[in-house]
Amino acid sequence: MNKRSSQYACALIVRDNQVLLGRRAHFRAAYPNCWDFIGGKIETGESKEAALTRELAEEIAIVPTNPIYFEKIEDKHVCTDQPPVYHFYKVTEWQNGDPHINNHEHAHLAWFTLEQACDLSNLALPEYRNLLRSLLK
Repeated sequence: MNKRSSQYACALIVRDNQVLLGRRAHFRAAYPNCWDFIGGKIETGESKEAALTRELAEEIAIVPTNPIYFEKIEDKHVCTDQPPVYHFYKVTEWQNGDPHINNHEHAHLAWFTLEQACDLSNLALPEYRNLLRSLLK
């Protein structure tokens, strides 16, 4: 069996100098009840941008317009050999109104200031704090 790292497309959704985070559902295998960015696995043959658009529509019922590639993070907390890679896109414009929970992935959505987000004790990854500081400078 060929082990490869998984690739994910994730959204840094920003409005009025705040970022949208989703609290993962309690039954999720990875990072249950933790605050996380919206996104998901890039499927075979799918571009990062297409995966981002699909995931945002599935999870929070919005369609991003003009997402901008921002950063990537390797999640060595899950696997140090072939860690998952999260590709983050800054999303400041979208269609279909305000984001809202559209499936079972997240139990709650909330907007946070930089300080509020960085103070969360249950962020999915500690590396998110540096990502947030870079994003909301």
